[in-house]
Amino acid sequence: MEHQIAIPTLNKPINAEVEIPGSKSITNRALLVAALAQGGSTLDNALFSDDTHWFSTCLQQLGFSVSSQPEAARFRVTGLGGEIPAAQADLFVGNAGTAARFITALVALGQGRYRLDGIPRMRERPMGELLAVLQAAGTGVDFEGQPGYMPYTLHSRGFQGGPIRLKANQTSQQVSALLLIAPYAQQDTTIEIEGELVSRAYIDITGQVMADFGIQLTEPEPNRFFVKAGQHYQARHYPVEPDASNASYFLAAAAVTGGRVRVKHLSARSCQGDAHFVEILAAMGCQVQVTDSYTEVIGPEQLQGLEVDMNDMSDLVQTLAAIAPFATSPVTIRNVEHIRYKETERIKAVVTELRRLGAQVEEFADGLKIYPGPLQPALIETYDDHRMAMAFAVTGLKSPGLVINRPDCTRKTFPDFFTHFFQMIEGSKE
Repeated sequence: MEHQIAIPTLNKPINAEVEIPGSKSITNRALLVAALAQGGSTLDNALFSDDTHWFSTCLQQLGFSVSSQPEAARFRVTGLGGEIPAAQADLFVGNAGTAARFITALVALGQGRYRLDGIPRMRERPMGELLAVLQAAGTGVDFEGQPGYMPYTLHSRGFQGGPIRLKANQTSQQVSALLLIAPYAQQDTTIEIEGELVSRAYIDITGQVMADFGIQLTEPEPNRFFVKAGQHYQARHYPVEPDASNASYFLAAAAVTGGRVRVKHLSARSCQGDAHFVEILAAMGCQVQVTDSYTEVIGPEQLQGLEVDMNDMSDLVQTLAAIAPFATSPVTIRNVEHIRYKETERIKAVVTELRRLGAQVEEFADGLKIYPGPLQPALIETYDDHRMAMAFAVTGLKSPGLVINRPDCTRKTFPDFFTHFFQMIEGSKE
């Protein structure tokens, strides 16, 4: 892909039906669960991207049989009933937070020595809460640099389980990681969250994938989760639903152009919290229809501003920010301080790029406020963050002269994003 992509401005409403690849969050959870099940599982409509590449590669390096068929969007995984085949491995997770946290928990079930590392940004992302739990349960951890961060080596002797308390105010992935391995713990596992739990919707995805493979996760009281030991994941054929986060850019395109976009197969049965983004679009004046076979958004003549708590769909802060300057009144986004610890410092990055476009923006510790107003041509920096590239592509549909710098960062979760995006634009011109 080129180092820069110019976004064509549309002078008429979008009108398109699109198909979105499978969910990253579900694909990576299903890969882990399939590796822990007994026997062969097939994942269809799976996502093939940088994040799932690193995840599946780590599983292979741990000795699991994982066959990839990208053209068919299919993984085949042979699980070994909770056994980790390799007694040692040197594992690289790229910039994939799910791979970093889930693979760390997975190898705690093993018997051996496992080193984990990632790109420089991954070495800055928080791992400490998860590692402290594993250390307390008997796993040895040697840090090569700053304690609580990559790179580190785990000396594993199986996972004890039992009562666990941890903080989840920066990421919920560490909670999900422990829940996913809990069926194979030596005793029943109870996880109690201290203080705020961010991105709660992703715990719900974890619970749904566990249930789909035959494991019961319960929540006897709010923010207290229980998994009985001795349960076993069941191998199965598993269709992965479309990625609601990645669908948001296409639905936002309808919203901002006053057009219509239908995302096929993203249904009312979706377990993804980000599927609720359409409720924000509805509050801004869009018509929304969610059925058993598709999600459709029809944009208004002009969007309305609003104030919204996006803690439970924080990956979509950039999507909303990208269309906010075109609303009739300010858009205020709150309760998302934890996105400062993502692929980039996301609040700062969004504020910087909106201001580069000439937008008036206020930055808060936990969010931002974006005022309506005309935009100017600009080269948008992406900070090696896939969501910056995809979100600001939507802005370019209404703002002439917008160019995305280093767009290939979309490889992380949606390698063909710009192909799909330009097909949507071309189809709308006909």
